[in-house]
Amino acid sequence: MNREVRVRFAPSPTGPLHIGGVRTALYNYLFARQHGGKMILRIEDTDSQRFVPGAEDYINESLAWLGIEIDEGVRQGGEYGPYKQSERRDIYRQHVKTLLDNGKAYIAFDTPEELEAKRAEVANFQYDASTRMSMRNSLSMPADEVQRLIDAGEKYVVRFLIEPGRDVVVNDLIRGKVTINSNVLDDKVLYKSADDLPTYHLANIVDDHMMKVSHVIRGEEWLPSAPLHVLLYEAFGWTETMPEFVHLPLLLKPDGKGKLSKRDGDRLGFPVFPLEWHDPKSGEISSGYREAGYLPQAVVNFLALLGWNPGDDTEIMSMTDLIEKFSLDHCSKSGAKFDFEKGKWFNHKYLQEVDNTQLAEMFKPILAENGINPADFSDEQIARIVEMVKGRVNFVKDLWEQSRFFFVQPTEYDEKSVKKRWKEDTPALMSELIEVLKNIEDFSSASTEAIVLGWITDKGYHMGNVMNAFRLTVVGECKGPHMFDITEMIGKEETITRVQLGIERIIK
Repeated sequence: MNREVRVRFAPSPTGPLHIGGVRTALYNYLFARQHGGKMILRIEDTDSQRFVPGAEDYINESLAWLGIEIDEGVRQGGEYGPYKQSERRDIYRQHVKTLLDNGKAYIAFDTPEELEAKRAEVANFQYDASTRMSMRNSLSMPADEVQRLIDAGEKYVVRFLIEPGRDVVVNDLIRGKVTINSNVLDDKVLYKSADDLPTYHLANIVDDHMMKVSHVIRGEEWLPSAPLHVLLYEAFGWTETMPEFVHLPLLLKPDGKGKLSKRDGDRLGFPVFPLEWHDPKSGEISSGYREAGYLPQAVVNFLALLGWNPGDDTEIMSMTDLIEKFSLDHCSKSGAKFDFEKGKWFNHKYLQEVDNTQLAEMFKPILAENGINPADFSDEQIARIVEMVKGRVNFVKDLWEQSRFFFVQPTEYDEKSVKKRWKEDTPALMSELIEVLKNIEDFSSASTEAIVLGWITDKGYHMGNVMNAFRLTVVGECKGPHMFDITEMIGKEETITRVQLGIERIIK
């Protein structure tokens, strides 16, 4: 590439970061890192009416949790700051003046009521070349009247002057050449005197130019604004530094049609935000991937494959792998269905790779929540238990359900297992088994297994009937890891106690 790759993720602090925005940030990051470029985080807070306290911190914390590293931004600084748009007012004023002085924009005084009346009067009203001269603006009014209104403090906006009848070409690296006629574009508002801030369209272009952004990688929903941005680059005379445009496919509902929304997550039981979000206005709490027990590397891997593929069947990829393989050539033009069950699968896969000691530490708070004091067990014991059951779980919190019998005696016994496995002669068999267990000196898994299985064989008993009944008394149901690994872990005395309790409590 002829210029340094510089990309930006530019969210608005109007609430929690949607998972679709996270994917956009991820793709920007992968592209930048692959090309040895820079990742910029810019906070687009020009909409003062929609600002939500805490949203900016939430954005930064979310990206940090996912391992998306920022090179320049509000927290990191950089030579092209400030990186918060509300702190760049003077810069935007200068550029608004440039457009006005060059006849590329004009001042409009139309009130919301006047605009509403015009919409009622004109079907499909659009503020453009066909209607602008009938409105209250600096093109239709004398210059002295315009100045008088400004001096009197009347609120106004600055609109971009769009010339009709032009074919505007947007070269998109995913979608190819997109051509839109300027007749369908309206004279967008670029600046509002009411809050002395630009709109998204002007601030976005000015910042991208001044921050030397080489590639604008954003969601598909911004594609309709791309022609306007091309025209603004032309109006400022910046066509040689215009970035490459990339519009990513939408994330779609898991079922049905349409864009993924928070309602879909609420309805189907999965998060649509990276971290848990506490709405400061309503008090509503929305679930997050971190708090739901997802590992950040699993979320990254899952999101990367929603709209992109590595060109082969590889699915499990670390951030390093993704950076190496990522290519816009393999991004889809069509939307990607949000398969949240696949997300669970990724988390399961990554959980298996977590060191058992580390996983044991993650499990300790879950034990405490269930009334178990982790200090009553050695770190080695908890790590060994985790190792035995982690293949059956998708989340750390699931470890409790799969391993509770290691920590507490069963008080109930699975009805289906009792009906199938507890026969008339089972209590007598279990009593005989207790005597066998009492005489075992080495209660290790291998030793106990050899002696118990040898006893079953010598007696000519049915292996399945005895072993399933044995498991039922110790575990409470016919599931779990290797039976003699369980007995080794809970010990000889506890094993015998549980078998005896089973004899007393299980009634078919």
